[in-house]
Amino acid sequence: MSHISNPLSNAEMGATITIGEILVEIMSTTKGRGFLEAQPLTGPFPSGAPAIFIDQVGKLGQKCGIIAAVGNDDFGQLNIDRLRADGVDVSAISVLNDTPTGYAFVRYRDDGDRDFVYSIATSAAGKIQSNKAIDKLIESAGHLHIMGTALTLPGAWPIVQQALTAIKTKGGSVSFDPNMRKELNQSAEIAQRVAYLLDHADLFMPSGDEVSLLGEGRDIRHIIQAWLEGTNKEVVLKQGAKGAVCFRDGMSVERAAIPAVEVDPTGAGDCFGATYVSCRRLGYSPEQALDFANAAGHSAVSKQGPMEGNCGFAELQKILDAN
Repeated sequence: MSHISNPLSNAEMGATITIGEILVEIMSTTKGRGFLEAQPLTGPFPSGAPAIFIDQVGKLGQKCGIIAAVGNDDFGQLNIDRLRADGVDVSAISVLNDTPTGYAFVRYRDDGDRDFVYSIATSAAGKIQSNKAIDKLIESAGHLHIMGTALTLPGAWPIVQQALTAIKTKGGSVSFDPNMRKELNQSAEIAQRVAYLLDHADLFMPSGDEVSLLGEGRDIRHIIQAWLEGTNKEVVLKQGAKGAVCFRDGMSVERAAIPAVEVDPTGAGDCFGATYVSCRRLGYSPEQALDFANAAGHSAVSKQGPMEGNCGFAELQKILDAN
């Protein structure tokens, strides 16, 4: 499979960038339904799917940056400090005086589902606006990674289109992780944006029933292969504890997950995606990229907090060697 041309731009073409929400996550230390009574909490942890993604790219030693907005408060500073320390270009993160940083309170139920109380679109995350720092970061980029949450953030979509057009024009690449709750996928406007991204994406990274964005039917593999036919695109289907599969036109390769004691699954898919994208941009085969990405997922679920399991290639190699 490795001999087919790689759909992602080489890392030397420029940074991997993303656009979207930065927030803090505060977690209940007890299991149960919701937040209707006082209970012990832990956090704040730096979070937000695009922030978790780009932090892991930074941990892997790759050039990267994020376009986002935070409040002029401790929660915003906590995130900027973490991203900067892990090698992320934070120059295009706006710091707003009049709107607080986004937050998510999370509690796990006994069945593993989660309840949230959050403010994202109504926080600083929903006030991303064009500026020169954003233009400069886009100019430096060779790859754009978009997550479904960015489709619903006020202000983000024109910047997504600007970045996508600029990066594609210079021969760069785009990856799309829908990372969407079905509730978000109802409006015609969101459906159009998803279609636009699928049209332009070189790599599509769905989980579970997100494959239905490609077409209807029971046979997931058939839906994916029909969509890939005649293209040089790639689809990576994330299956959590069941591992992951990379599909190319007419072929596929599967890799098993690395067994882990799950402490907190938040952010595991984002770490997986960041590692897969980074490996492919470095010229690794799909097989190698899946192995490193599975190791990143293993590390992510093993720690409490969305970014706490993020790690570099040396640690990922140790996980692979041990398994």
